[in-house]
Amino acid sequence: MVIHPTSLLEGEVELEEGVQIGAYCVISGKVRIGRGTKIGNRITIKGKVTVGEDCTIYDGAIIGEDPQHLKYKGEGCEVIIGNKVIIREYVTIHRGTEFDKGKTVIGDECMLMAYSHVAHDCVVGKGVIMANCATLGGHAEVGDYAFIGGLSAVHQWARVGAYAMVGGLTGVSLDIPPFTRASGQHAHLYGVNSVGLERRGFSKERISAIKRAYKLLFRSNLLKREAIAKLEEEFPDNEDIKMLIDFIQTSKRGVARDARG
Repeated sequence: MVIHPTSLLEGEVELEEGVQIGAYCVISGKVRIGRGTKIGNRITIKGKVTVGEDCTIYDGAIIGEDPQHLKYKGEGCEVIIGNKVIIREYVTIHRGTEFDKGKTVIGDECMLMAYSHVAHDCVVGKGVIMANCATLGGHAEVGDYAFIGGLSAVHQWARVGAYAMVGGLTGVSLDIPPFTRASGQHAHLYGVNSVGLERRGFSKERISAIKRAYKLLFRSNLLKREAIAKLEEEFPDNEDIKMLIDFIQTSKRGVARDARG
């Protein structure tokens, strides 16, 4: 381990082999940092926080601060960060609350770019990218390999599905389904995230099925229940279609509409 002499560690701090800590960091509370993780300068990690292996945390980040929740009274909640996560300059990640999950979770291999914010009780899936100044309100959920564009904001309790792409300067107040593209001040859908799916190794056949599902759900004259029934008949064993249908059926805030209306 390499710990700069100007940094302060206090409380139940556990550091695994190969951890590096830069200058003027404050790490306090019940903190565990995994093997090979590199922590830059002027970083604060406080409360109950677990950071996985081979992560890189850049200057000025604040992890584990109290949630911005008026009813929070100091309950023992936590932040859990997976392996190989990149956290860029001045990112903020707040602990969970007892009013929901009690924890804020960042999955493996995520990249949180400069000044992005993850609020209390959020769940961020594997491989998610949040561009500069992207913000997640409390209790938001982001599926695996989704992309949140710069200066975008996801409303509290809203969800962004797996493999979805949210454009920059977008306001997400309704759920964004898996595999789709969304943009706008009040986010609308703009079809399937075909380029993103190709980059993740989706075959042409898989993408074609997803496009068919999107057309029935968002660009046909069918009611949602009619479109879902038709998809279940056409694709009874298609896991991608099942994911899409399940996301829509479990939505509590409602699902964003297609821009073509």
